[in-house]
Amino acid sequence: MKIIGLLAGVGRLPVEFARAARGMGFTVIAITVVPNTDEELGRVANKTHHISVGQLEAIITTLKEEGVTEVTMIGKVTKELMFAGAVSLDSRIQKLLASLTDNNDDTIMLAFVRELAMEGLGILDQTALIRSLMPGAGVLTEREPTKEEQADLDFGFTMAKEIGRLDIGQTVVVKNCAVMAVEAIEGTDVCIRRGGELGRGGVRVVKVAKPNQDMRFDVPTVGPNTIEAMVAAGATALAIEAGKTLLVDRQAVLKIANNHGITILVM
Repeated sequence: MKIIGLLAGVGRLPVEFARAARGMGFTVIAITVVPNTDEELGRVANKTHHISVGQLEAIITTLKEEGVTEVTMIGKVTKELMFAGAVSLDSRIQKLLASLTDNNDDTIMLAFVRELAMEGLGILDQTALIRSLMPGAGVLTEREPTKEEQADLDFGFTMAKEIGRLDIGQTVVVKNCAVMAVEAIEGTDVCIRRGGELGRGGVRVVKVAKPNQDMRFDVPTVGPNTIEAMVAAGATALAIEAGKTLLVDRQAVLKIANNHGITILVM
C-alpha cells in the first residue's frame, strides 16, 4: 500500500484530503504543524504526529522514518506565526529563511518545497485527490448576481488577479467598482470584515488563484467561515475562480449564503 505524507494546517481540508486518500487505498501519515488543527484528522489518518512548522528537521526526519516519499501540504498556515515569534524555529529553517530574497508566500513555500525535494520528498498537487471540491463555472446559490453585483465581481476579478500576480494575496473586497480592501498577511476573513466596515456594507468579495498558481500550495479555498465573515461584513456577492478554488463543506456554505441572500458565482 502506498504511503502519503500530509503536512496539515488549520481547517477542514486536511480531513477531506486524508479521507479521500484513505478511500483510494493510501496509508496517510499526518503531521499537524500548527495548533488548532481539526481533531477529526487524528481519527481519519493512519497515524498522526504533532510537530511545529518551525521544526523542519524533525518534520523531514519523521516523514522519512515513516517511509513517506510523497507529501501534500494542505490547510491554513499563516506567516504571522513566524513574524510574531509564535513558533520556535530550528537551525535548518532559520538558515532557509535567511537565504531568501524576500518573505512573500511563494518565495517561502518554494524554498520549503526545494528543501523537502533535497531529501527525496516529492510534493503533490493539493487538489490531486480532491478535485471534486472544485466547482465549475456557474451560479451556485438560489439568487443570481444583479447587474450591479456582476459589474463589481468582474472588476474585482481583475483586481484580485493583479494582487495575486504581485504575490500579495488572493482576495479583494469591492463596492461600486472601487477596492475597499486587499488581502495580505491577515487572511481572507479579516480582509472581508475590514472591507465591509470600510464600505459600510453592500460589498462584494472576489477570491481567485494567482495567474501562475502553483497547485502544490496555497490553492484558494472557501468554506463556511468565509460566508460567515461575509454575513458579518454585509457582503452580498462572492465570486471564485472555476476549476481553481476548493469549496469546503459545500452544503453548509450554500445554506448560509441562501439564508442571507448572498449570491455565489463561479467565474
